[in-house]
Amino acid sequence: MTLPTTEPELRPLGVDGILVRFARRLTSQANKSALDFRDRMQAADIAGITEVASSLVSVRVGFDPDVTTRQEVAQAIKAVLAVHETTVAGPKRLWRIPVAFGPAYAPQLEEAAALAGLTPAQAIAEIEAAIVRVMAIGFAPGQPYLGMLPDHWDIPRQSSLTESLPPGALITAVRQLIIWAADAPTGWRHIGQTAFRVYLPETSQPFAFTAGDAVQFHAVSDSAFRDIQGNNDTNGGATCEVLR
Repeated sequence: MTLPTTEPELRPLGVDGILVRFARRLTSQANKSALDFRDRMQAADIAGITEVASSLVSVRVGFDPDVTTRQEVAQAIKAVLAVHETTVAGPKRLWRIPVAFGPAYAPQLEEAAALAGLTPAQAIAEIEAAIVRVMAIGFAPGQPYLGMLPDHWDIPRQSSLTESLPPGALITAVRQLIIWAADAPTGWRHIGQTAFRVYLPETSQPFAFTAGDAVQFHAVSDSAFRDIQGNNDTNGGATCEVLR
């Protein structure tokens, strides 16, 4: 996949950061370009750089003002951007995660499917068939934004908030999926339930996902899901395949 021909925007971000923005709206292309730049910027190992953190379509490059200057960092960024890769590498890991779609675990599946012009069975089949990518992590520790689903999944958020959702809830809006991490209100629709923990504070790597990981969901029966919930040997029955 070739990188976009439009040059990214460089904007100051606080006293010790530069924002590199690849688009003004979310697209799969812009997200892949942001993740590719993040990887190449980290690999460049430039003196004075303290952080290279990606979001959906942009990357924050933090620096230590006692070691380098904003101008020097901007020049380094432009040098990395000038080396246009002809392809963006695929994901390093593929997660496969079981989901319960029964009515008790997916209270808004029918509503979301109707907004997408699908039956619930068709919606489940499309979610199972999709291999989505962790485009960004945010809002709550370890919480992934997964995309992109087909265009007809560009459904709006709710006009009101759901007060709280259980951890591991699979929710959807605007062509994305999220595995819910926090006990907090949301305007996204609850369409399934996993037992997967995206945040593992007791471990040396507390975030289960890394931006750029691939994820595929597969449906399980409610009884099978309850068995998964009672099994502490795996993270919600998920498997993780290293691709490269």
